[in-house]
Amino acid sequence: MTGADIVPGAADLLDRHLAGLTAALPAYRRTARLLARWGDQLARRLVGGGRLLVAGNGGSAAEAQHLTAELVGKLRDDREPFSAIALTAETSALTAIGNDYGFDELFARQVRAHGRPGDILLLLSTSGRSTNLVAAAVAGREIGMRCWALTGPAPNPLATVCAEALAVPSPDPQVVQELHLVSAHVLCEHVDLALPVLAGASAAGRAAVSAGDDRAVSASTVRPSATTGPPAVPATTPAVPPAPAGHTRSGPVRTGVEVVVDGSAGSGVED
Repeated sequence: MTGADIVPGAADLLDRHLAGLTAALPAYRRTARLLARWGDQLARRLVGGGRLLVAGNGGSAAEAQHLTAELVGKLRDDREPFSAIALTAETSALTAIGNDYGFDELFARQVRAHGRPGDILLLLSTSGRSTNLVAAAVAGREIGMRCWALTGPAPNPLATVCAEALAVPSPDPQVVQELHLVSAHVLCEHVDLALPVLAGASAAGRAAVSAGDDRAVSASTVRPSATTGPPAVPATTPAVPPAPAGHTRSGPVRTGVEVVVDGSAGSGVED
């Protein structure tokens, strides 16, 4: 005797659930490009020493921890660990903040503690109406973090306050949560796919710098002649002549600057 025979309607229950999931898939497929872009941006930030903060309530809290575990550990192949923190996992901090500052500050205070300009904040909510997540997004924006959301159907408050959101088009919170987990896995896949490209660009940059140093050494060293006596002193003529006495040199000074282009001026919601 099968389980379906023992529990009347068991097959119908599963079929109804799968039907809801299937109905959401065609529209969800349109998020492919968004996930690819997020994965590339996240990989660049993590490789550059940045950090990902993730938060959610209930089942979304578990998914936040699932995502950070994939990044600190690995998804498939071995690689360096990345800095990813699930704000839902700090139980002592959660209870202290909740007790002293209230439930709405549960994540916002942690964002202000751990977030840095340019870091990424990802917030998960099946409804998109969780006030503590909206408060966290506001705190992240004030710091200068890049704020993303995984939500249910848009428009919703969390999608509106974040720079970008992936809104799963299903009225069923279970289906929304299941596709959030798919999104987390695909996001990690894109991070891993971006790593060889970033490593190649970094290696090319180091090679160019090394070649430049070698040329500089070659150009600034006077080789001794075999017939003209002792070795000459290395030339020290500066590349730019000194300014005349009584004058100061003016002009721009270039330094390394990371420019982050973000669509935070509006709400980029993809259904």
